[in-house]
Amino acid sequence: MRLRGRRGKANRLAMAVGLGYLLGTVSTADIVARRLTGSDLRTAGTGNPGAANARKVLGTKAGIAVMAGDISKAVVACGAGGVLAGPTGAHLAGTASVAGHCYPVWNGFRGGKGVAASVGQCLATFPVYFPIDVAVAAATSAVPTFRQRAFAATLTSSVVWVAGGFVWWAKGWRNGWGPKPTIMLPISALLSSAIIAERFIAAGDVSDTAFAEASTA
Repeated sequence: MRLRGRRGKANRLAMAVGLGYLLGTVSTADIVARRLTGSDLRTAGTGNPGAANARKVLGTKAGIAVMAGDISKAVVACGAGGVLAGPTGAHLAGTASVAGHCYPVWNGFRGGKGVAASVGQCLATFPVYFPIDVAVAAATSAVPTFRQRAFAATLTSSVVWVAGGFVWWAKGWRNGWGPKPTIMLPISALLSSAIIAERFIAAGDVSDTAFAEASTA
């Protein structure tokens, strides 16, 4: 496989996307659940293989472990993508990890909602915005109306994330340890947000009753 020139660049990007997807398919929820009880979270609680359901079925520590794992795998995916194909590779690998989390080929494409994985993507590729992302999530979770509608709260956070990426790219502002802002910053945020939105809609969770549950899925 060629790794130099235009063709090589395309190959490296493809490798970044493939690796990002594969890392995303690693189900932290399955690992934690099987280690603790041998159960499958897809057949327990809400049926969602995410941190919230792990917390509900297995307890708080399990929920935290799943959340940390889902965030970490996206961070690793972005780092690996950056090594393989530079900033664009980092962004695409991050989005691919969200896709892998939501549509894991090993589990019949039945995954989580991808929010925690997107948090890892944001932390790795848009670190200066990350505190804002946390603040927006906290603010929306504090609003009673949004508490009753997890999808609306998540959508709000996603819109601000995409808008933030566009502003940072347009202004050319510094991005901490993340890659230099390019058009791929808002594009990758938009793609990940679209995947997450689709998962909510497909699951019929456009009017969930617990924002926290969705935001840790």
